[in-house]
Formats: sequence, C-alpha cells, structure tokens
Amino acid sequence: MYSKAIYPGSFDPVTYGHLDIIKRAARIFDKVYVAVAINTRKQALFSTKERLEMLKKATKGLNNVIVETFDGLVIDYAKNKNIRILIRGLRVISDFEYELQMALTNRRLDNDIETLFLMPSEGHSFVSAGLIKEAGKLGADLSTFVPDFVEKKLKEKLKK
Repeated sequence: MYSKAIYPGSFDPVTYGHLDIIKRAARIFDKVYVAVAINTRKQALFSTKERLEMLKKATKGLNNVIVETFDGLVIDYAKNKNIRILIRGLRVISDFEYELQMALTNRRLDNDIETLFLMPSEGHSFVSAGLIKEAGKLGADLSTFVPDFVEKKLKEKLKK
C-alpha cells in the first residue's frame, strides 16, 4: 500500500546500526528517504554536508535509497514528499520511551503519518553514535561499529 518511507535522524556519524535499519527498510519499501536533520539546537560533531556525504557513500549500491537533508519538522518534510511512513530504529528498551513520545507527537501533528519501528540485528542493538564518539575519543578500534571511511573521518575530527 505504501511505496515510500522516511528514515530521519542526525546520523552523527552513521553507524552499522543505522545502515542495518536502512537496508531493512529498503527491502520493505520501493523508496527510502534517509533524511539528515539540520538541527541547530544540537551540537553535531560533523557538519550537515559531512554527514550527508558519509551517508551517500555508505548507502551507495542501494538503488532505492535517497539521502537528503531537511530542516524543521519531519512531519512537514514528509508532507512535502507525500510520504506517510516514518521509520525509527529501536535498539534497546531505553529508546522506547523517547521514540514513543516522538511518534505520539507526530501523530498528533498529522494523524495520517504513521511511525514504523524497526529493530536492528542483535549485533548492532547496542550501538549508538554517542557511544562511538566516546570510544573514538579514547582511541578504540571502531571498525566493527562504523564503515572504515567513517572511522577515519571520526578519528581525524576527534584529534582537532
């Protein structure tokens, strides 16, 4: 019934957990918009342009995935694209409360837009961008959490 969906997020940086959700969504929907949020209230490590470039490189080969940015409410972005499904990833139980609040708020803003929760495979269920940044600051090997080009950019950025 629905051929398009949006997977919004900050992706600061993109992780294998994000990519797992993107690949799962790409198997379900004809077209998946990975929407990088431009959030001026949140201090991102990577610029919007850098996050966009990393996601495009990470999703190369997924022909039905489109990577774009959006500013403002994801509901407005969805309306502009005529999309009624938002994809959100649920890793651990602590994600549920925040994601439920967001889903209910979005539903109140537009009752025609649904939120679909996808869980990453268990190997990625504990991975968060914040955890990756912290481990990177401490010099950890991040190769099992992020693509090699992301690890390289992350370590360069953390040296500054």
